Amino acid sequence: MKFVSYNIQYGFGQDGRFDPERIAASIRDADVIALQEVTRGYSRNDYADLVDIFSTQFPNYFAAFGAACDVLVDHSVVDGRLCERRFQFGNMVLSRYPIRAVRNLLLPRHRTYDKLNLQRGALETVIETPSGALRVYSVHLDHVSPDERIAQIGFLKERVFGYLSEGGALTGAIEFAVADPPLPEDFLMMGDFNMEPESPEYIAMIGRNDAYYGRAPRAGFPTDAEAYLKARPADGYSWISEDGTRRMHLDYCFVSGGLAGRLEACRVDTSARGSDHLPVWVELAEG
Repeated sequence: MKFVSYNIQYGFGQDGRFDPERIAASIRDADVIALQEVTRGYSRNDYADLVDIFSTQFPNYFAAFGAACDVLVDHSVVDGRLCERRFQFGNMVLSRYPIRAVRNLLLPRHRTYDKLNLQRGALETVIETPSGALRVYSVHLDHVSPDERIAQIGFLKERVFGYLSEGGALTGAIEFAVADPPLPEDFLMMGDFNMEPESPEYIAMIGRNDAYYGRAPRAGFPTDAEAYLKARPADGYSWISEDGTRRMHLDYCFVSGGLAGRLEACRVDTSARGSDHLPVWVELAEG
């Protein structure tokens, strides 16, 4: 199975061109897609509904969207009815396989006074794959403050590792005349974490590195797929600054310990030009 994560920067590429179709073409081969910076009602891309655009680009995929930030842009009265235009900013998951359950997890944040700080989120989906149910998270952490990111990582890990005891989105569903969704232990957390390898936030996520054993997969800590496979180049990157002078590795796929042994490949597609970020691809062997 092929998974990909892509921060799509509202649909704008490194060349400044708004081209969602170019983005879709670069990830067409994936079975499960995690997108970040998906917008509706944003003036910069002419108020494009990127949720609808990507659902249309992948018409045979199940789709889920979670708006972490949702504010009123303007409103009007049309034919006697109030019509709102809202700016929505969030994460999306597209899947060839059924998405059985969804939770939109809102991450901790603090007010800023002179820098943009939107509410961030992690979209949790339960996907019924041919090898069994998995959780897939599309995640976007704060871009300004390491302290904010560490708090968000702590909250996110509580939700991810406490999933079975929390019961996910729904239990006892027979009262609503629907079947209980699966409660899978294994997961992939994919997205733009806005942190570099071995930063304090990165260590908060996966733990400290042992001088001899490295980071053995263990309960309570996710595994960095690319690092586990030793596939990250020393000069690897997943983001390029607007002027092209700076490159950083900010995007990851973290997996549960139970999936580490199924990892077959992980790579960053440096040929993609649909965003200032680059897609991160992960392949899992059948379970």
